[in-house]
Amino acid sequence: MRIAISGAGVAGPTLAWWLARAGHDITLIESAPAFRAGGYVIDFWGVGYSVAERMGLLPRVLRAGYHFESLRLVDDKGRKVGGFSTRPLRRLTGERLTSLPRGDLAQIIFDDLGGRVETRFGDSITGVDQGPDAVRLTFDRSTPGAFDLLIGADGLHSNVRRLVFGPQERFEKDLGYRVAAFETVGYRPRDERVYLAHSPPGRQIARFALDGDRTVFMLVFGAELIDGPEPRSAEAQRAVLRRIYGEVGWEAPAILDAMEAAPDLYFDRVSQIRMDRWSEGRVILLGDAASAVSLLAGEGTGLAMTEAYVLAGELARANGDHRQAFAAHEARLRPFISGKQKAAEGMAASFVPRTSLGVWVRNQVTRLMSLPGLAGLFLGGSVKDDFELPDYRL
Repeated sequence: MRIAISGAGVAGPTLAWWLARAGHDITLIESAPAFRAGGYVIDFWGVGYSVAERMGLLPRVLRAGYHFESLRLVDDKGRKVGGFSTRPLRRLTGERLTSLPRGDLAQIIFDDLGGRVETRFGDSITGVDQGPDAVRLTFDRSTPGAFDLLIGADGLHSNVRRLVFGPQERFEKDLGYRVAAFETVGYRPRDERVYLAHSPPGRQIARFALDGDRTVFMLVFGAELIDGPEPRSAEAQRAVLRRIYGEVGWEAPAILDAMEAAPDLYFDRVSQIRMDRWSEGRVILLGDAASAVSLLAGEGTGLAMTEAYVLAGELARANGDHRQAFAAHEARLRPFISGKQKAAEGMAASFVPRTSLGVWVRNQVTRLMSLPGLAGLFLGGSVKDDFELPDYRL
């Protein structure tokens, strides 16, 4: 089949990899002018880890990854007030855990495609017209074309979802937080293999050292702290961050100065996407476009890879009958994804507590993680994947 995939993040290239392997003709469409590596650091484990293993990419993923040794929570003077070693977490995942920038994982997958698919950067879909035998697409730059299927793997703010299913506000559940992330070179001090964070009520500011003298920063805060309209431009977003973090202590002044020199700033809502159905005719959504669990869930990237693998497998199992494949894909994954969304919704408040008491309780709980059995009690539900990865023999 001739299949168009919108989005060259993680879900899109993963699906393209499996579909090209099955012999389909794939066109990958990405609105960005070039492939985007780097970005915020993700923890990679669970079913997505197993998919990468089946793709033969795990050695490269592990070489690009980091052995994240501990989470350290500090007060406004830099004194440790909480945190835990990752050893219990590694035991819970069977030592199948690594951390790496999300875009670096996407780059590994994309590079392994090796030119087997047509890729159009700097282009986007402007119209979708479904017929009985094909879906006809118009583009911002390319000439119109007909495809057998269209896959929307274009993220939380999916263009395909908007064109086919309706505006984002119909499906988005705002969890009440905003997140910003950026990367700089040469920041000091550095704490190797440590996720270091300061968390006054309603805010968290954190850093993680990467190779090449790079440091990645993540800032998460309650949406109510914006106290006005959502900032749209990078200039307005930086101004909001300076106001919210300007007096929180610790390294905040130096981090905000580093932000001004950073070439790129990621700024977005912490949201989930909840839909009654993931497909319409010859169009199906994948990953965050269909069912974002939220950035704070920590596993969205692995889930996107799993969804891509299952969709490719169900298309093969159904001999190309997209109706049968789409229904089987959703029936197999929806209970699993819904459980992850529910768990993530409860996790947000513990990640960035809004009160001093909440911060104190969170800090004490993290101190208990090193005690035998308690890591499993606190984290086992969020780490364990209650999903058996099918063997489609692709």
